[in-house]
Amino acid sequence: MSRQSQPLLALSLTATGVINEYRFVSTTVAQAGAAANTFGVARMAAAIGDTIPVDTVGTAVVESGAAIAAGALVETDANGRAVTKAAGPAVARVLPGQAATAAGQFIEVLLIPN
Repeated sequence: MSRQSQPLLALSLTATGVINEYRFVSTTVAQAGAAANTFGVARMAAAIGDTIPVDTVGTAVVESGAAIAAGALVETDANGRAVTKAAGPAVARVLPGQAATAAGQFIEVLLIPN
């Protein structure tokens, strides 16, 4: 999939934990865990203390944690990746024409503030 996105608001945040690129960022500015509330998606990897851009409004590219259909609501898995919403808060929706057939793929999502 293409790695393009249209972020409307990116915040510069200081990481309190290690964050991988294209993963959801928690409200404590660490990589999100399973079924977590999020600020957005990291545009780059970060070590503790690094300041990184986090897409918080608009669309973002995120790594999938499993197969996800186009249009599906997503939540976070234990590694901050996008998975089909089951019990956690909806943090994004997969855009039309985007889908993941397995973990480790990159898809564009519309971020949902939560």
